[in-house]
Amino acid sequence: MRIALLTTYSHGGAGIACGRLQRALQRIGLDAQMLTAADTSSRWPFYAERLSFLPFERDRSVRFLFSLANYGCDLSRHPVVQQADIIHLHWVNQGFLSLRGIRQLAETGKPLVWTLHDMWVFTGGCHHSAGCEGYLHTCGHCPMLRWRGPRDLSYRIWQHKKRLFPSNMYFVACSQWMSQRAQRSSLLGSYPIRVIPNAIDTELFAPITEEQRSAFRRRLGISPGAVLALFASVKLENPWKGFSYLVQAIQHLYQQHPAIPVELMVMGKARPNTLRALPCRVHLLGTLSEVRQIAEAYAAADLFVIPSVEENLPNTVMEALACGTPVAGFRTGGIPEMVEHEQNGYLAPVGDSKALACAIRWVAERSNQLRAAARAKAERCYEQSVVASHHLAYYQQALQEVNQ
Repeated sequence: MRIALLTTYSHGGAGIACGRLQRALQRIGLDAQMLTAADTSSRWPFYAERLSFLPFERDRSVRFLFSLANYGCDLSRHPVVQQADIIHLHWVNQGFLSLRGIRQLAETGKPLVWTLHDMWVFTGGCHHSAGCEGYLHTCGHCPMLRWRGPRDLSYRIWQHKKRLFPSNMYFVACSQWMSQRAQRSSLLGSYPIRVIPNAIDTELFAPITEEQRSAFRRRLGISPGAVLALFASVKLENPWKGFSYLVQAIQHLYQQHPAIPVELMVMGKARPNTLRALPCRVHLLGTLSEVRQIAEAYAAADLFVIPSVEENLPNTVMEALACGTPVAGFRTGGIPEMVEHEQNGYLAPVGDSKALACAIRWVAERSNQLRAAARAKAERCYEQSVVASHHLAYYQQALQEVNQ
């Protein structure tokens, strides 16, 4: 079986998940090839797509939170697509595929499988609804737009999707949380949706020995006896990642429990001013590209903290669990499906910084006891062969139904 995996970027959460799925499928004998925007000859659809939204955006804060999908590439004649039995879409925005381009792929007659990495597929343009439930109906009155009304841009995009979405589509939701939203939506409610989590290489992301952990901490200059918490985000200032809640939580910890010597390790880009509000020592790792370095940072930490206010099935939590590192975070999105409360981590109500401080303290005091359960969760649910076999069964179902 030949699979064409299409995603805009090879980096970022969706791109990394797509690449991991490619390797997982290849390991069980499938011919899986990936196409990204870098494989096309032009960047103009990206600029055209972004410029087309400028007149409509409410302000700059929503510039990359809304996509029109007016511009993109026609990949229906690409050799990888032509030779494929299954076309598997992932995150395809920012000028990679237009709605018309998606329709052209469907017109090849091959099944289209589409993984929902965010909500865009079933909304009138937003990637995260931020509490808006317009997608349950026909969108309109979109809070991200400068001009809002019953027939605004979000309504028109919803109508465009309704007209162009083909019947030979099969959806994958990475979490039950995303599946429930998609099933309730007005666009995808009648389509098949299967919950299959992302995959991870549990040989690369794995626990390390105490000697290795100690050596890592010495290299980084971690204080002896410190509780080492890890936070990871491509960009700390992203409001969805909730870094401000983490700052408040650590401030609360230092005020109420000064005997807990927390130090924070940060993976990702950060402005100096963003980190100055933290009362603890901070070790900025920056953007790491070497997978083994990333895995070592996870495995060396006492806990991973994820204060996100909305997430689907974050790769970061999966990576932490695979490395045997327990997790403290908010009970939001698909995170409760990954972090089993008081088993491999601790979850707090969304936006409650004091409760997040309690979660950090609870996990820090039991980190070593929780490590085995964290690792077991990753092996049981996210190991490559497990996830690949679920995809293979879905591909076989789609082929059988389309060819009937």
